[in-house]
Formats: sequence, C-alpha cells, structure tokens
Amino acid sequence: MTHVLLVGAGNMGFAMLRSWVTLGNHRFTVVESNEALRKRAEELGVVACSPTDDLPADKEIDILVIATKPQIVGEAVARYLPKLAANGLIISVAAGVNIKAIMSRGEKPVAVIRSMPNTPAAIGEGMIVCCPSPEADIPMHRQTAEQLLSAVGRVAFVHDEALMDAVTAVSGSGPAYVFHFIEALSAAGVEAGLDESLALLLAQQTVFGAAKLALEANETPSILREQVTSPNGTTAAALEILMDRDMGLRPLLGKAVHEAKERSIELGHASANG
Repeated sequence: MTHVLLVGAGNMGFAMLRSWVTLGNHRFTVVESNEALRKRAEELGVVACSPTDDLPADKEIDILVIATKPQIVGEAVARYLPKLAANGLIISVAAGVNIKAIMSRGEKPVAVIRSMPNTPAAIGEGMIVCCPSPEADIPMHRQTAEQLLSAVGRVAFVHDEALMDAVTAVSGSGPAYVFHFIEALSAAGVEAGLDESLALLLAQQTVFGAAKLALEANETPSILREQVTSPNGTTAAALEILMDRDMGLRPLLGKAVHEAKERSIELGHASANG
C-alpha cells in the first residue's frame, strides 16, 4: 500500500485528492492549516491533520505531494522529508519553485518531480507538465507521477527545467487567454446584434467544441481551419483580419506568451533569492 502525503488541500490539492481516493493500493494523509479545508478532505475518507500535528510514527511517506503556496514549500519539505522512504518521491505542484530550491532543504539528493498544472485540472481536464530531477528520471518515478497527475488531466514531461517558464506562459497562463477570447467573441456577438446570454453561449460552446475536435481529429489545426474556410466566404473574411501578419492573432499571442515567460523567469529568480 503506497502512502501519499498531500501538503495543501486548496483548490488544486483538493481537485487531485478527489480523484485520487478512487485509486486502489493507495492511502492518503492530508496536511492543511485551514480547518474548513481539512474537514472537506476528511469527508473524502482520508486522514487530515494540521501542520502543527505530528504524523503517526508508523506513517512512513512513499510520495510527498506539495500543493502549498510557493513561500511555504521549503518549510513543508524540511518538515516531512525525514519521513520520506529511501526510494520515495517528492511531487511539487507549487508555482515558481524550482527543483534546486526543493532539493536544498534536504541533507542528501532526493527524487523530485516539479509539475505545472493549470486550472482546468479542477474538472479533470488540466494540462500538467512535469520536469524530473536526475534522481527521479527513472520509469518507476515517472509512472507514479503519471498515475497520480493524469487523474486531473493530460500529462507531459520535459527534461530541461528552463522550459518550465515557457510551459507556464502557454498552458499555465493559457486558460486566462482562452477565457478572454470567449469574452471578446461574446462581446463581438453582442455588437453584431445578439443578446448577451445567447452570444456567451455561442462563444463558450464554439470554443469547447472546436478544442475537442482539435484534440480528437487526425488532422492538424491548420487543416481543420482550411476545411472550415470557403474561398471568399464569411470565415475567409474574418481570418483575413485574425491572420494579419503584423496585427493578427499570431503576433499578438507571440508577444503575450513572451511577456508571460519573461515574468515567470523574473518570479523564479525572486523566489530563489528570497
């Protein structure tokens, strides 16, 4: 029986826990400072305790999952690392905390997988990107991380931690870009004469359906776009604006992702120096 200790049962931690309790051959303990969040976790049938409580002496940890705010990751790792099994694994979903910062809280190297989920994980449709430390880059650790994290979405791995800033800029911040696109498309519908509720429904379902089709179709997004676009038709007229080389969606998103990546780098440096 694998013992998983989850530190932090906020939105992301609870979303993961809610899926994990359906897994076999696992037992879970939650550490959470907020009493209401502890009670919510207990309602799933797991043991939940405060950070000031001592874990039972027999509860050696096989997997330590850190889902706290970035500023208390170091404290959590230092507190529970001594109870981690010899071949144990740390999985961090804390934003902006690099592997070196996590490893620095222990006296010896430990297997760490840094993960970047996004908010759709709350409904099981997240995108989670993982970067393993050299100690964690073995099949057993990768399989463990995939099993747990795939419960809340799709999982991908990168092996260059520097790429996590680009991951943050694309999938971490990406839901906000999509939400704003829905806002903008809905507002354009209202300007075209639709009432607000209908315009919003059209925008929401269109984005959802197109994204699902893009995931499930064998064709690339470019081919799917071409299939929808009749020569000199309505879609072609709209795409002439959206695909403008200088002012269109691609250069605009390129600038947006660049700024998000640069800010991620800045925040990472600030966290490391703080």
